[in-house]
Amino acid sequence: MREKELRLALICYGGISLAVYMHGITREIWKLLKASRAVEANEPAPEGDSERVYYDLLKSLRPGVNLKVSVDIIAGASAGGINGILLGEAISSGASLDPLVDLWLDKADVDELLDPDAVPKSAFTKFYAAPLLRLLAKDRSIDLTKEVVEAGARRELREKLSRFVRSRWFKPPFSGARFSGFILDAFEAMHAGPHTPPLLPEGSPLDLFVTVTDFYGHDQVLTLHSPPVVREIEHRKVIAFRDRGRNVVRSLASSQSLASAARATASFPGAFPPFQAAEMDELLERRNQNWPDRGAFLANVFPERAGEEDLDLVPLLDGSILNNAPFRPALAALKNRTAYREVDRRFVYIDPKPGIRSIGVSRGQTEGPPGFFTTIIQSLSDIPREQPIRDDLEALDRRSQRVRKLRSVLDGIADDTDAAINSALGSRTMNAKPSAARLETLRAQATAAAVEKAGLAYSPYAHLKLAEVTAFLERIMVQLARPDSAAGEADVRARIREWRRDEGIEDITRTVRAKDAARDRFVRFLRAFDLSYRIRRLRYVVRKLNELTAEDEAREVMASAERARGALFEMLGPFLDRETVEFAEDTVADWNGLLANEPAEAIARYRAELDLAKLDTEIDRRISVLIRAPATMPVVRRAILRAYLGFPLYDMATFPLLQGEGLDEYGEVRIDRISPEDAHFLRSGGTEATLKGIRFNSFGAFFSRAYRENDYLWGRLHGAERMIEIVLSALSASEQPAGHEVTETKRACLSAILDTEADHLGKVSDLIEQLRGEL
Repeated sequence: MREKELRLALICYGGISLAVYMHGITREIWKLLKASRAVEANEPAPEGDSERVYYDLLKSLRPGVNLKVSVDIIAGASAGGINGILLGEAISSGASLDPLVDLWLDKADVDELLDPDAVPKSAFTKFYAAPLLRLLAKDRSIDLTKEVVEAGARRELREKLSRFVRSRWFKPPFSGARFSGFILDAFEAMHAGPHTPPLLPEGSPLDLFVTVTDFYGHDQVLTLHSPPVVREIEHRKVIAFRDRGRNVVRSLASSQSLASAARATASFPGAFPPFQAAEMDELLERRNQNWPDRGAFLANVFPERAGEEDLDLVPLLDGSILNNAPFRPALAALKNRTAYREVDRRFVYIDPKPGIRSIGVSRGQTEGPPGFFTTIIQSLSDIPREQPIRDDLEALDRRSQRVRKLRSVLDGIADDTDAAINSALGSRTMNAKPSAARLETLRAQATAAAVEKAGLAYSPYAHLKLAEVTAFLERIMVQLARPDSAAGEADVRARIREWRRDEGIEDITRTVRAKDAARDRFVRFLRAFDLSYRIRRLRYVVRKLNELTAEDEAREVMASAERARGALFEMLGPFLDRETVEFAEDTVADWNGLLANEPAEAIARYRAELDLAKLDTEIDRRISVLIRAPATMPVVRRAILRAYLGFPLYDMATFPLLQGEGLDEYGEVRIDRISPEDAHFLRSGGTEATLKGIRFNSFGAFFSRAYRENDYLWGRLHGAERMIEIVLSALSASEQPAGHEVTETKRACLSAILDTEADHLGKVSDLIEQLRGEL
């Protein structure tokens, strides 16, 4: 059986009241993840609903493919930020999203969110607002006497819109404290409900990012040639949470910190007041609750204000103002991901209303100069919020193009490097079954032979390795020391380079005999800190096994190679863990002080913590066990030995070309979108034909439970359809189910959703019956 993981990074856009629609989508993603975990754990099929269909789909792919689906990166803004945080906590802790449906449908309502002081006192309050109400009614040619999901909801829509228009002006009508309370209630409901094990395996981290806007901004220091230092004001901010995947009880942070981040990222200007930590403090005091990680949360949000007082009063605004599509933090998080099988990496972005602006003014105008107020409003709010994601997608595409180019070059020199490996090691070694001790000796001999054969090419290779390993050591030490300024960071890097010079590591020599390596300071430096080399070596062995199975399709060979690949991916895990700063940050209480006073001692402690020599011995043992196992076929054993022992020759030929990048386990990154425009199985027409929350500049769902039920239902339906398509796209052509089987899977999934929601969504019963007919 082929082992494969479809690993998703989710990017969740803002959408104001379309948060309810996005909850439907993230709920389907959660159900797919639960089904995948159940299949992996060999648990019985879940009862009913779409989760059962996902379970059956993944089961049906066997015995050809064991496909696991996971989400390990989430980035969101505004409404997408709230949904991303809730989904992230469900993945991390195993909590349920089931209790949130009623909270969204009940609490995401204008009457629930209005500040008590903003509610009009009587039917005559602001009677002069009637013309404004009629103006709103013209939005998208809406007739308030007809525009509803169900006929019985017309009165609710008119009354709530009227109350909202006649609420207080020139101050945000919605209550920040009520909103924070709603989010806290959501976390309490999640954790009070049923739990499963975490939806990511032990050792697999989960990164969560939400964007916010720092209203007053903070200083950013830039270093130039002249003047040497300049300062600028930065308003963009990303709040990051991480579950390292190692704790017994897993969680991203406390409910209070997660709720604060959710409240901040969705503080839509004009509707909600800016978020301040003092608001959460007051709310928790009224609820008689504490905030266990308050200090860590504020330090995480405001690292540039360390030591300042009154951080609880710093205002944060909606994250979508300046960063509605947070691809960049998600892209940066791709590094250091542990892989235990072949990975198909996807970026999946959820856009609830593609092409429709959040604060649309004069939507029909496409040419000619805009008016005075239109220019001001669009420039201040709409244009920054709605900037296209072309730059981010082009960055991802450039990454994929670079991977393709490097692979092409590597394929071109493969025959020459393979010939050099065979010549250096000999056929007898390729057919041997060495012990762990013998394997260590052979590795040393192969490395010495590679240095000797490299000739003049060895010098640039060695200097590049020196630079790359030093850069890794500097990066880790800067992160451990956490200096509070750019000058402090430069000091840390200077100490590392000074230590390197004092140790004589910069005097690179050519060690062409294995027995001389122990006396070579440069070699000792690489043995102590060169993580990248070990990772590249194991990935190279996996790549050669992939090439073997592509050429030899015998069932026994493929099965043997698949077992070996699984073992090699497990061997990669400890090395990838050591690339992260978290691996050593608890070892020393004050890394900064130790580096300042005893840099050599700090580096020695970090070297002891890495203990790569011990790990090398363990990998040799596991490789020896693998190649000596009866289930490992001779052709697979030869491929493993040739790649593992011959890697020094291959690395010297390719590392300067790759410039230290390597080819990570994901290769190319593919991008998928989930939106109403991409789901056509049940109804065509996209956003306009399905969603009601887009009314009134995307505030529509706040004014009608029928609107919310409609959008939530369509979120589930669209999410289910697209997730089935994305799952199937991870399969090769020979593994794809027949077209009629895909149709039946989609039909069964959407039908299960309609059956589940029929008794729950009382305001859209007519719609459900209509959709059953369309299905």
